[in-house]
Amino acid sequence: PLRLLQPKTVPKRLRTSQRKPREPQIPRSLIKEIFRHFAKMSVTRDVFKIVEKCSEKYFKQLSDDLEAYTHHAGRKTVEAADLEVLMRRQGLVTDRMPLNVLIERYLPLEYRKLLIPVAVSGNKVIPCK
Repeated sequence: PLRLLQPKTVPKRLRTSQRKPREPQIPRSLIKEIFRHFAKMSVTRDVFKIVEKCSEKYFKQLSDDLEAYTHHAGRKTVEAADLEVLMRRQGLVTDRMPLNVLIERYLPLEYRKLLIPVAVSGNKVIPCK
């Protein structure tokens, strides 16, 4: 007897992504802008690649240290005091150079208003805690 030919079913491929999940990165344009500001001279593309790798490693280490400080304190959120302790250990914040002076020196006015409390009329302090 003759069997009827039935089409074979081919298993469908799962459409899973082959890409590995990437960690968030600092935009290249920001790194270039900051580096050009402080270098004040022309630099080759190879140097920018090295600067980009170094800045990624630096911020990765910075975030790991902040995570360790908050974990040690028994908290789940990073506070400004943790960042100040880290900057003090790195030698950026000292008794002669407090954090507020660094903020005023290197950050634009919009960020200064957000980070440094200022007393205004009506007995109010901006930003509110």
